[in-house]
Amino acid sequence: MIKPDEGYIKFNLVWNENAFDFRDEDFNAINSIRKQLFDLGFIGVYPDGIGFGNLSIRQQNNEFVISGSATGSIADLEKKHYALVKDFNIQNNQVWCQGLSKASSESMSHAAIYESNKNVGAVLHVHHEKLWEQLLNVLPSTAQQAAFGTPEMAFEIARLSKTQQGIIMMGGHPEGIISYGKNLQEAYDLLLRQYNNL
Repeated sequence: MIKPDEGYIKFNLVWNENAFDFRDEDFNAINSIRKQLFDLGFIGVYPDGIGFGNLSIRQQNNEFVISGSATGSIADLEKKHYALVKDFNIQNNQVWCQGLSKASSESMSHAAIYESNKNVGAVLHVHHEKLWEQLLNVLPSTAQQAAFGTPEMAFEIARLSKTQQGIIMMGGHPEGIISYGKNLQEAYDLLLRQYNNL
């Protein structure tokens, strides 16, 4: 059951609508993994038109590039479909980003991991009903009362992301799964291992 506010930005967004310097190497790496996730159905769009799934890579310090809001329906993204999150304040529920697309509605969840674990270089947020139902409260899971896109969810994710790599089930976000690791490939392999065990 998908919540009616699914996919909508809940934090206060300060958006600098200008292109940022997105290196070809980083773009090719993130787009390759995203395409694989899209082809497997981990990223996509629901029948009501609401998109789901996003991924990010750390840049310098806690800055990160993330796929843009409302891009779940697009099979092959271009550079204009990504945003650079330059700063964030979880306590005040605020995100500052730059790019031709707004940062994903799940940016706060990604930010929580990058801030709490300096070893993490990439974060994947995907949806998969069967995998979520099977692994909820088996793998580390956020509290059910913590809704997606809120500081409460971000604090829960920060609490659970202390290991160098891992998977977090989003208890208050039906179908929501986060995989993270030192790079995109590691985060993807962790997720795929669970998927192949279904």
